[in-house]
Amino acid sequence: MKFGPFEIEEPIPELRNPHAFATLRPWVDVGSVGRLSFRSLERHLQAQELAKLSRPGTFFDFTRYRPTIYTVEGQRQVTIPTVHVRYARGPGDNDFIFLHLLEPHMNGEGYVHSIVKLLEKFNVKRYCLLGAMYDLVPHTRPILVTGSATGETTLQQVQSLGVHSSSYEGPTSIASLISQEATNLGIETMGLIAHLPQYAQMDVDHAGRLRLLELLCKLYDFDMDLERVQMRAKQQNDEISSAMNRSTEVKGLVEQLERQYEDRVRRMEEGRDEEDPELSPEVQDFLDQVGDQFNQN
Repeated sequence: MKFGPFEIEEPIPELRNPHAFATLRPWVDVGSVGRLSFRSLERHLQAQELAKLSRPGTFFDFTRYRPTIYTVEGQRQVTIPTVHVRYARGPGDNDFIFLHLLEPHMNGEGYVHSIVKLLEKFNVKRYCLLGAMYDLVPHTRPILVTGSATGETTLQQVQSLGVHSSSYEGPTSIASLISQEATNLGIETMGLIAHLPQYAQMDVDHAGRLRLLELLCKLYDFDMDLERVQMRAKQQNDEISSAMNRSTEVKGLVEQLERQYEDRVRRMEEGRDEEDPELSPEVQDFLDQVGDQFNQN
């Protein structure tokens, strides 16, 4: 069935008070945390295909998001990057929609409008963006999660999880308008953005994935087995700590970040949102060098 720029699979399911989760690549998905969390959730809830863009070239530049060619049973096939939408039955009062969003290169307002109309069509009650960003935080402390929330129930639930409001101001994605437009339609919105160590950047961050999944399991009473993810997260942190312990300079840097982290958490708990003190240029340069070393390893 054609619906705006989307092609919806038939028969169209009837969903119970659906909540929509979204990831946005390449923005706010460092370490592939949103994508990895989606993979775990969709596998656990046995998600099925719901919709995809029928002509993704309306919004995406395929010299930047490259098509992929592969072989199936001797036949060469090409897949085109697009927005995939899946759905799953939930264990409680809500079903779920998973929006695999890509940052649009053109027609951004139309892109936002089409996503919001899809939420409206399925009578979505809550829209939640999942992801991660790099920050001046140590890997030796619990991962901070920040995000905004609208709607009294959603706000209370987010606060009960220890998620603090984001104080970020600056450049953002056009897709951020989805939350704004959804709010105007009476859809509650929330965000769960994990803050990962800038000095230990990696393509796959299992610690960030674990943090988001733990929060979602508390929020929705998902009975997920996270043992494998916990094992990978521990292994990841052990490897970072091992690299840190081989350098007194890196160890000193992490200790400074730990002190800044404790002060930051205290200010958040007190409701103060002053900006974190800036690191000296020398420390910042060293931080960048350490990040390069971790990337090479």
